[in-house]
Amino acid sequence: MPPAKKRTRSYDSAKIRAAVLAQFGHVGDAVLALPAEVLDGPTRLGTWTVRDLAAHLAWMVDCVPQLLAAPEPAKQELPLLGWPFATAAAAERIDEHTRGLDSADLAGLYERTREAYGTALATAADTRLLPVSLGAMSLADFLVTRTVELVVHTDDLSAATGLDIPYDRQALAACTRLLADALAAKAPGGAVEVRIPPYAVVQCVEGPRHTRGTPPNVVETDPLTWIRLATGRADWAVELDAARVSASGERADLEGLLPVMG
Repeated sequence: MPPAKKRTRSYDSAKIRAAVLAQFGHVGDAVLALPAEVLDGPTRLGTWTVRDLAAHLAWMVDCVPQLLAAPEPAKQELPLLGWPFATAAAAERIDEHTRGLDSADLAGLYERTREAYGTALATAADTRLLPVSLGAMSLADFLVTRTVELVVHTDDLSAATGLDIPYDRQALAACTRLLADALAAKAPGGAVEVRIPPYAVVQCVEGPRHTRGTPPNVVETDPLTWIRLATGRADWAVELDAARVSASGERADLEGLLPVMG
């Protein structure tokens, strides 16, 4: 009997909408407390400064009302699970756009972004299609991608500034789950069980399918370590040596499958 087709994961839209705003609030609180010398300091994102990163974070939220204001596409082109694999192609364009953002008044930028997001979403339907450059997406799906952008770059901001910036639970959960599902889509199968408590468990990699008892191949890690691995911000061997990842079984080596998002 062929394995049952996996159902696409669903997300609670009301919680995702609130999570985007909550995580953006955490970022704003951190950014607006930074002195100029820190804002002009480096990040792990190439030549981006902290100020560049702060402006990029605002854009990742501000693009929602901007896209809602644009004409609606005729049909959806990019499913949610396709988004993590499509982002690498846009890296150069995103870098260029970020460098062109006006980041002189971050307080004003963050306040305008917060207000525009709330106003635009007040009457927007989840099914509304957005003309995303990577392919038309539904508003509901696109908002899940905003949790990934915000959580991943919150970690970048923390690494650059030394701040312990909070993570909204729903935003962290959605980010973890989407990147875990992307791994399962990249390497379909049931030979390896990847556990990222408390948010996600997925099976992946071709091979003997586990049905009951303790799986023979198990990978387990925490959400932030997983997110760093999935986005290329951490090295599999380093995290394994530091015991931030546990991997048991002859098929439990994911190094060749990482990162899942460019």
